[in-house]
Amino acid sequence: MIEVKNVTKKYGSFTAVDNISFTVKDGEVIGFLGPNGAGKSTTMNMITGFIEPSEGTIMINGNDISKKAKKAKRQIGYMPENVPLYSELTVKEFVKYMTELKRMPRKQRKEDIEKVLKETGLEEVQNKLIRNLSRGYKQRVSLAGALVGNPEVLILDEPTVGLDPKQIIEIRNLIKELGKNHTVILSTHILPEVSQICERVIIINKGKIVAIDTPEHLEEKTKEENVLLLTVEDKEEHMGNIKEKLPKLKEIKMIKDNEDGTKQYMITSNADVDLRKDLFDILPKQNITIFELKKAEATLEDAFIRLINAKEEIEKASESIQNKKQDKEEKKKEKEAKKQEKKKQKEENKKERGEK
Repeated sequence: MIEVKNVTKKYGSFTAVDNISFTVKDGEVIGFLGPNGAGKSTTMNMITGFIEPSEGTIMINGNDISKKAKKAKRQIGYMPENVPLYSELTVKEFVKYMTELKRMPRKQRKEDIEKVLKETGLEEVQNKLIRNLSRGYKQRVSLAGALVGNPEVLILDEPTVGLDPKQIIEIRNLIKELGKNHTVILSTHILPEVSQICERVIIINKGKIVAIDTPEHLEEKTKEENVLLLTVEDKEEHMGNIKEKLPKLKEIKMIKDNEDGTKQYMITSNADVDLRKDLFDILPKQNITIFELKKAEATLEDAFIRLINAKEEIEKASESIQNKKQDKEEKKKEKEAKKQEKKKQKEENKKERGEK
C-alpha cells in the first residue's frame, strides 16, 4: 500500500505540491490526472524518493521513503516521462544492465530478463539496437526497465506521451495486463487513458487535490444537465416552435444538417428531467418524424473541466471575500486613526485655550 500524508513540496516561495493526502491499495490501478504544471511529476518524484518532500510523509508498504529509502525503493519500478535509454545497447543488453543496476542476485538475472522481455512484448526485438526501434517500442523498453526485479509498485509518468494512436492503444493494453500483478500509479493529462485503464482517479490542479473517485462516479457527480441527441425529418420546419410546447426544455440547438435531409438537434434539460416521452408524444403531432433519439453520456472530460473550473471559481470567490475583508479592516483602521487624530487635535486646541 502507498500512503501519502500531508505532503508539501516548495521551491523557494513557489509551492509545487500543497498539503496533499491519498492512499493506494495493493493491486489498484490509479490515474493521477491533471493539466501540465499541476504537480503530477513532482508528486511522482517524491513517491519514488527522487526528491524529498518539504513536509509530510510517504509510506511504501509500511516503509518511510525518506527514512527507509532502500527498503521502500526496492518495491518500486519507476518509468519517468522522458526515460534516458542507452541507444547503443540492444534491448536485451539494456534490460540486463537494469538487473545489474538494481543489484539483483546473479542466479535470478537470466530468468528475470526473459520474464520482462515476454511481459512487455519485446522478445522479437530483443537483439535490436534501441536506436533503431520505433517510439512505441522504446516506451516498451522503458517499461521493461521499470519491471526489472518484479516490483510490487509501478509508477508510470506520462507513458504514452508522443505516441501515435496505434502505439497508444498497444501501451494501454500492456498497462492493463501489468495491472493484474502490480499496483500501478499512472500519471497523465490524457483523459481517455484514465477512463479505460484506471479503477480510481486522483485529480490534481495547482498542487492541490481536487477530487478522488472512480471515473464513473466523477462523471455522474458532475452531470448537471440531461442532454439528448435528436435526429428528425422536419419538412414544415416546426422544430423552431418546440420549446414553447416543452416548458421543461432548457435549450434546443441544431448541431448537424445531414445529407439525407434530416437534422440533428441537441436538447438540454435539468438532470432530473427526462424529455424522451414528451418528445415522442409531441413531435409526431407537429408532423416531425423522429429518426433517432439517444442520451448524450457525460464523459470524464466533462468531469475534469467542471471540477477544475469549480475549484478555480471557489478560489476566486475565497480571494474576493478575503480582499473585501482586508479592505473592510483597512477602512476600519483608517477610520480609527482619523478618530484618534481628531481627538488629539481637540485636546491640543483645549490646552491652547487654557493657556491663553
